[in-house]
Amino acid sequence: MPTEEHVMSATAIPPEEAKRIKGLGFLHNKGTANFSARVLTVNGVVTATQLRRIAEAAEKFGNGMVAFTTRQTVEVQGIPIGQIEAFRAFIAPAGLETGGTGPKVRPVVACKGTTCQYGLIDTFDLSRKIHDRFYTGYHQTLLPHKFKIAVGGCPNNCVKPDLNDLGLIGQRIPALEKTHCRGCAKCAVEAGCPIHAAKVADGALHIDETICSHCGRCIGKCPFGAIKTGTTGYKIYIGGRWGKEAQRGIPLKTVFMTEKEAMDIIEKAILLFREQGQTGERFAAVIGRLGFEHVQEQLLSNGLLARKDAILAASLH
Repeated sequence: MPTEEHVMSATAIPPEEAKRIKGLGFLHNKGTANFSARVLTVNGVVTATQLRRIAEAAEKFGNGMVAFTTRQTVEVQGIPIGQIEAFRAFIAPAGLETGGTGPKVRPVVACKGTTCQYGLIDTFDLSRKIHDRFYTGYHQTLLPHKFKIAVGGCPNNCVKPDLNDLGLIGQRIPALEKTHCRGCAKCAVEAGCPIHAAKVADGALHIDETICSHCGRCIGKCPFGAIKTGTTGYKIYIGGRWGKEAQRGIPLKTVFMTEKEAMDIIEKAILLFREQGQTGERFAAVIGRLGFEHVQEQLLSNGLLARKDAILAASLH
């Protein structure tokens, strides 16, 4: 039932209080004094118990409406200002929290990963690790602007990693055993390659690395064992964004072969953004101003990690 707070004029909320509330993950519902609670899903997954808790919270504190955002968070609508803390306390026992706003590392977006027939990496597990280390771990660290991260399980790019400030894409690099290739006139590997990177020429199979997307679909296709295995890796794009000024990210020249390497690149990118970005500037603009090659050089070396404590302690933004 509507209360006095439900119908209170939005202008009655002091700007500083509105800013504080937004920092908790509560977004103002235009034209009202109510808010939508942005409930984090960590990696796009919630349990049945958590879903029930969210539904109960929507009926108890909001208007009964729940919206799912493009960033895989859940927004419970119509919460009056006086019910915000009660709402947060109600969902906490289910392991749920609100947040995901401000000039900080934002919640991670992930695709289905290995539950998908094309998935090459466990995106749910990796996204949770990224969430814990960078969303939670860097939550008090102010950045020049928002910093969005997406994790895709394969080159199909379903969650569009290359349109995020940093995007990570699972790779499977085929191991071609040329001695096993018989140069078949009808090559199963060539026929199964979705981007035609694999071709038989001069009696042997060749893979054009300039166009191979490392989707891994060729692995195991050859009946003679020309491609039996592949190496898992991580391709990383930096500087993507979507919105008023859309820009596709640029891939780093290296495919990273371990999860640790990929995680370190993410951390170095965040540190670079904090240290060298200007307040109000997106990461794409920082890369454009500094130059991609210069940024890549810093990300592939260890200077940023060596300065980590100083960068985090600096009074910036």
